[in-house]
Amino acid sequence: MVDGNTERRPAPDDDQLIEYGIEDKPPLAEAIPLGMQHLLAMFLSTVALPLVIAGAIGLDGAETTFIVQMALLVAGVATIVQVYSIGPVGARLPIVMGTSAIFVAPLINIGGTYGIGAIFGAVIIAAPVEIVIGYFYEDLRRLFPPLVTGIVVMLVGLTLIPVAMEYSAGGVGSEDFGALHNLGLAGLVFVLAIGLNQYFEGFVSISSILIAVVVGYLVAYPLGLLDLSGVAEAAWIEAPTPLQFGVEFHPSAIVIAAFAYVITSIETIGDIEGTTGTVDRRATSDEMSGGLIADGVMSMLAGVFNAFPNTSFSQNVGLIGFTGVASRFVVGICGVFLVILGLVPKVAAVAAAMPDPVLGGAAVVLFGMIFSIGLRIVADRVELERRNLTIIAASVVLGVGVETTPEILEQLPESVSVLVGSGLLVGGVTALVLNLVLPGDGGLGGGSSQTPMSD
Repeated sequence: MVDGNTERRPAPDDDQLIEYGIEDKPPLAEAIPLGMQHLLAMFLSTVALPLVIAGAIGLDGAETTFIVQMALLVAGVATIVQVYSIGPVGARLPIVMGTSAIFVAPLINIGGTYGIGAIFGAVIIAAPVEIVIGYFYEDLRRLFPPLVTGIVVMLVGLTLIPVAMEYSAGGVGSEDFGALHNLGLAGLVFVLAIGLNQYFEGFVSISSILIAVVVGYLVAYPLGLLDLSGVAEAAWIEAPTPLQFGVEFHPSAIVIAAFAYVITSIETIGDIEGTTGTVDRRATSDEMSGGLIADGVMSMLAGVFNAFPNTSFSQNVGLIGFTGVASRFVVGICGVFLVILGLVPKVAAVAAAMPDPVLGGAAVVLFGMIFSIGLRIVADRVELERRNLTIIAASVVLGVGVETTPEILEQLPESVSVLVGSGLLVGGVTALVLNLVLPGDGGLGGGSSQTPMSD
């Protein structure tokens, strides 16, 4: 239903009509379920990524539940800030926020070396990098053409493949690692997610991974793989506790996080452009700047409140284009739902109880899709001639190499090894430097000077 002030506008990429524009407010009877749809579209990623990090750095059940709870709470607050803004902080656009996949591998690297306190220290101290990019994004974005951006996004997916496979097998250190029931359960989730996505349309297709995880979760119970004891022990309501795990500061960890903030800034630029593109216009400078600043500020807040950095969620940009509902009022309702869920530990405990093979089956799809997005950026926007192929080859080999063969760095000082042990950092810096120094169309726009990312 469209109110009298709503103009129906054609979406730029298909014949879908925009039912509600950015400033339109659907009736609550429509807005609430539409907001819940955004929640369902982003819920799994918001929960899965903290679960992956928590499991990889060895947090126990109660700590993992708390991390998930904080992830939901911060995502809700960050979404509301993006929608309505506080001064220059926020794009005032329908942008759903959540834990950034860009940070998963770097934070696992930091946490495995220095502990969880170093993760939050790096998240907090490095966050101003993205705030600065928000103020000067027009100048700085020229350093990151599609060639560099695509390589980095591919590396995000590639460096997370071992994590997804380990979870699929039952989790590192589990007594039944690689057992048939683990692999079978992960395979069920994997096949179901792909099948629903490819053979169905509408909301079933959009929510295919979430549906597959719910089915896997239920199947795990008769297999004895679902432990819900933590749900009974969790409180119904609990207020957030700042710096619950303490905070430590290590220069190499901060550098790794800073580079990740640069990359997630480029992702956010693309999502903002994709969001305004659904109503057939370009983002304004204030919207772009406010969105990036909000990313940085809310990620800093996330570190204080024991959550991981937040960024815009591309799947929700796609949902806006699919439904024709671009109302920021609707997305604000999604943010309110997230805040409510973030204050209820029992909800986080249910998510934290997800069996490792179920999470692994979903992670294979999620992390594989991240790689595919990077591949699409390169294939669609970069001329694959000798210079650019050389940059891709060198960056990917070095990035994946240090991530999968960490023993080659054992003779280096710890502060150096953790820095060069980040495949995202090594591969990303390699791409950035080679793009600047190799002859050809390089320099400040090398490898194709088109817009870095858009959805």
